[in-house]
Amino acid sequence: MSMKKWMLSLTVVVLLWGGTFPTAGAASSSKPIEVLLNAKKIQFPDAKPFQDENDYVMVPIRFVSEALGAKVGWEKTGGQLAVSIKNDAHVVNMTVGQNTATVDGQTKTYETKIILKQNRTFVPLRLVSEGLGQTVEWDKVSRWVWIGKKDIAALEDTGHQAVSIEPYKKLFAKDQNLLKNRKGQEYTKTMIFKYTDLPIKLLRDVYSVEPYTSSQGIPYLKVRIKTASTASPLFYVTKDNDTRYRYPMDQLTQDNGDGTKMIFYKIYSSADEIYYGIKDYKLFKLQDVQYIGFYGGSMDYIPLMINPWKGN
Repeated sequence: MSMKKWMLSLTVVVLLWGGTFPTAGAASSSKPIEVLLNAKKIQFPDAKPFQDENDYVMVPIRFVSEALGAKVGWEKTGGQLAVSIKNDAHVVNMTVGQNTATVDGQTKTYETKIILKQNRTFVPLRLVSEGLGQTVEWDKVSRWVWIGKKDIAALEDTGHQAVSIEPYKKLFAKDQNLLKNRKGQEYTKTMIFKYTDLPIKLLRDVYSVEPYTSSQGIPYLKVRIKTASTASPLFYVTKDNDTRYRYPMDQLTQDNGDGTKMIFYKIYSSADEIYYGIKDYKLFKLQDVQYIGFYGGSMDYIPLMINPWKGN
């Protein structure tokens, strides 16, 4: 069966089978906060950003400052911890326990205090923008802090290398149509990446991928992309070295109101019984997935994300 016919048939199955609409709502407050510098995530080895009791975002200033090329110094005087930050253009002086800082000689007042937690100095997010001259934006959908540019890079521009598809061909034995791009040309390369590499630019900007369970208990994979982008199918490469194709559930799409939207994909699907002959398809879980593939994500290689939620 050609990929075009496959997609058309699967669309009919989805429409006939229907779906349970996920419950809309804000991102969970338990979801960790991540900081992106020029659209690349900063890794925090220990103390992580958090929201305080007044809902202000607090970031560990040392890691953010050093990522921005600034130097951080500490000095304890009179029982108080003074912190200084310097880069080529700005000088910031602050004291732990206070809600003020001196930025280039001017006193700035913040909504919450500078604190010491886990032996790290945490400051309110606004201090980063005012103190280090950076554009800072709070992304409430993914609970991200964007610092600097928001231009998302392609995998090939972030040090990732495409490798030969040959060792991976066995994974596609049951659905070799996935080995062809949208023009019907055979892929010769694949590119493996990690969840922590997100956001990335494929043929569309992919911000995040995460599990989601509806209020009715139905599991989905939720993918955040640009609103202007057309949602494409995904496929799962299972731990049994076969594939499960998934068409986007268009009727479940949610507009985030910020230029992005959420696309939902089934984890298990009745299409697996129809097209793969798998009668116990409802037993399939996200933990059974080895890679998450982005069909048509590139004309030159097959993008495969290592599944961070896979079981042993």
